[in-house]
Amino acid sequence: MAVTGWWPRRLPPRRDVGSAAACAAVGAVLFAVGLYEPNARLALLLIPFCAIVGADLLRSTAPLLALAVGVAAVTADLLLGGSISTWQVFFDLVYAACVYGPRGAGRWLLGGSVVVSLAALVVLLAVLRADGQSWRLALQAGVAIGMTATLVTVLPATTGAVVRVHRDQLAEHREHARQLARLTELDHRAAVAAERAAMARELHDVIAGHLTAIAVGSAAALRVAGDSAPALREAVQLARDNSVQGLTEMRAMIGLLRESGADEPSVTRPGLAGVAQLVDAAGLAVTLHDQLTEADRTALPTAVDLAGYRIVQEALTNALKHAGPGPVEVRLGRTAAAVTVQVESPLAGADRDPAVPGSGAGLIGMRERATLLGGTLTAGPDGTRWAVRASLPLRAPEAAS
Repeated sequence: MAVTGWWPRRLPPRRDVGSAAACAAVGAVLFAVGLYEPNARLALLLIPFCAIVGADLLRSTAPLLALAVGVAAVTADLLLGGSISTWQVFFDLVYAACVYGPRGAGRWLLGGSVVVSLAALVVLLAVLRADGQSWRLALQAGVAIGMTATLVTVLPATTGAVVRVHRDQLAEHREHARQLARLTELDHRAAVAAERAAMARELHDVIAGHLTAIAVGSAAALRVAGDSAPALREAVQLARDNSVQGLTEMRAMIGLLRESGADEPSVTRPGLAGVAQLVDAAGLAVTLHDQLTEADRTALPTAVDLAGYRIVQEALTNALKHAGPGPVEVRLGRTAAAVTVQVESPLAGADRDPAVPGSGAGLIGMRERATLLGGTLTAGPDGTRWAVRASLPLRAPEAAS
């Protein structure tokens, strides 16, 4: 994050300590080899050099303060005769101010650097001409000084501005990716909640029929039994009371799942017997391999029958949206403990756009249906085809255990 204040709010990080140490080492070497004005006193030149190295410790925590100290240090260095050691640290301070400073710092630093370079050229030309130098020599010296000022100011300011732009763009992309991840998670949760609510309503309609039958049968048994068998009458009465109470509580819970004011018409719940009609209406070249007999379908638990139908329906919908050209195969079978459902469709080519963009909610819903019944569902590529395979146990997990 860019620092927009003048004062540091934390200790210098390791990279700033390392940068200051490197600048100090390079400056010491430059002093040792004599890269400063011959008539300048080394002891005096070390004062602005030490000040600017200390300012380099604040390059990211307080870049504007560090730059201000750097400007004062290089000014003093020039008045004392000048040295390359101090200017090489100033180069880093200008760069750091553009990268870590306020957003507008790069623009005004770049403009200020250009002005300073041109001013240095003009001032030097005027001074040399006042000393009686020829225009040619004055221009050569002025261009050399102007280029030096440009390298020390304009170049780091330009580099820092470019780096800052890329840093800001990267931060925006990261924030966008985090937002997409949050939206995807919310969509996933919404899809799971909606699918579970739909399955809860369906299971309510299925179980409500059985409980109603128990309540009606119990009431009839009570009328027939009369007072001749008190123990039997008490047992039947208990069964009737529990069934009626279960119906009441279930309808109250389903009422909470439904949206308030939603008008949902009562419809007949489909099952695997309706897969043939589903295949005919799919709008695809579908081959149905149904190994279930009429007796098998009749003996299926209602929840399993409904879940199998919904899985086939959603798999065919996905095939219509995303599958490549070619036949689709639907296989219905049964083992000793489960009903198996398999839907295979051709994989689409890389250059083919889906007819309708998918959100992944269909796969979530199919897995939820299989999981709530204690079964399994897999969906993914299998060679050149996309395969959806589900195994739905004939007994609930509690009953099986």
